[in-house]
Amino acid sequence: MATAAVEAHAPSKKEIRLVIAASAVGTVFEWYDFFIYGTLAAIIGRVFFPADSEVIQLLLALAGFAVGFGVRPLGAVLFGYLGDRLGRKYTFLVTITLMGLATAAVGFVPSAASIGIAAPIILLLLRVLQGLALGGEYGGAAIYVAEHAPDGKRGYYTSFIQASVAGGFILSLIVVLGTRWIVGETAWDAWGWRIPFIFSLLLLAVSLWMRLKLSESPVFKAIKAQGQLARNPLKETFTYPGNGKRLLVALFGIAAGLTVIWYTALFQVLYFLQNAMRVEAEVAQTLVAIGAASGLFWFVLFGWLSDRIGRKKPIVIGYALTLLLLFPLFHLIGGAANPGLAAAAERAPIIVSGPACSYDPFAKAQKDDCGRLLDYFSKKGVSYTKATSPRTGVTIGGVAQADTSPAALDAALAAAGYDLDRVTPTGGSVVLILIGILGLAALSGLTYGPVAALLSELFPPRIRYSSMSIPYHIGTGYFGGFLPVISQYIIARTGDPYSGLWYTFAVVAMALAVTLWGLPETRWAAVKPLDAEPGAR
Repeated sequence: MATAAVEAHAPSKKEIRLVIAASAVGTVFEWYDFFIYGTLAAIIGRVFFPADSEVIQLLLALAGFAVGFGVRPLGAVLFGYLGDRLGRKYTFLVTITLMGLATAAVGFVPSAASIGIAAPIILLLLRVLQGLALGGEYGGAAIYVAEHAPDGKRGYYTSFIQASVAGGFILSLIVVLGTRWIVGETAWDAWGWRIPFIFSLLLLAVSLWMRLKLSESPVFKAIKAQGQLARNPLKETFTYPGNGKRLLVALFGIAAGLTVIWYTALFQVLYFLQNAMRVEAEVAQTLVAIGAASGLFWFVLFGWLSDRIGRKKPIVIGYALTLLLLFPLFHLIGGAANPGLAAAAERAPIIVSGPACSYDPFAKAQKDDCGRLLDYFSKKGVSYTKATSPRTGVTIGGVAQADTSPAALDAALAAAGYDLDRVTPTGGSVVLILIGILGLAALSGLTYGPVAALLSELFPPRIRYSSMSIPYHIGTGYFGGFLPVISQYIIARTGDPYSGLWYTFAVVAMALAVTLWGLPETRWAAVKPLDAEPGAR
């Protein structure tokens, strides 16, 4: 009877195409709103978190970026409840409206120089609203498409939602580069950077226009018609038989792993090129945009493939390959991006030694001379290693530096071949960088492409919105959202531009173990029949 009710609401092929298009476009726009902050983190740090050090400004801006991710689970709870009680369509209409308005408001917030501490406070409050909205958006869009998709095509249809998340990042880079080119560098630094935030109002209007054409999910209609709506979706999420294990696997095995790979393939590469490799910011953004856009097909390919070989295999293979290829791919990118800097670091390594070398990137003044030296090299963006010795000192290329004043160290670095000017890769170097980014995008596609279908199949329909959104946004919010600030902090502390990758490596290793232990194959699970056991073959 449940199946018949669903079939009575079965959408036509034309309706399914509209469902995919409207959901995907809305997802692109909403993630654009969220990622524009991360794309402009360096400027946001300067405008809203002024400090003596660019490193501190960036870390504070990235901490603000993480705040938005930190509240995503609250948004998942709130909008998951509404999605299971009131419907999928109206819930994600609310989320995209909230996201668009909060993002546009960032473009109107005065700088810290104008209104002082109120500026970063207002900015963080807007980030909270963005995080709440995003906590309800992804689950709604993914479930909406999955519940319209016919059996055998669910992975393929929902893969467009996965690709749309990357599309939001790409759109943010395109708008940033286009605005910067139109208004010029002087205007861009002064006020032009605000335009991409305000531009979200136009994107919001287009998205609402498309989504208002949609009807409610046929599965939700059937649940409502039969009086099977969950009275308390949040409570049932944690009490439904077998759901506890599914939530843990979805959180630690799926959301955490795929998210750190995805953010590493995009944000980590961008910051790596701009900061550690000293590539011109505009060039770095262009390269990452091209690489990410070229890699969109991976999400669709592996979503489609999961309809044939299952959801679990691509994810497990993707995790394993990430552990093997993560560091080699970044070394490929780094060596191509700034071969001169890489050669200087190998030819004339920098060693900072002292009795107790400690460094706090957030401190205005370091506690001792060794910390001061580490602060100097960290701000220069050059790699170094630490050693223990009775006296504080620096060696560059094996030569002890008698004078460790900033001016003397500047001269010593120049003499050792450290060219710290911004660079623009050309020719074969660009090709190698793009190959590295495409390789990372493939790892992301393997692990991310099948996930919308997998999570929709893993949980029961009456509490699907809540059950899917809560672990997904805890995993992406905390493991992924804090990746930029944690990885950049590790790099600042260690002096090794590749050291931040160990965070990604550790989380992916955990996700692989959890997935092998507890993830069932869901390809054959029934999404539409209301009485089917979720996640079962």
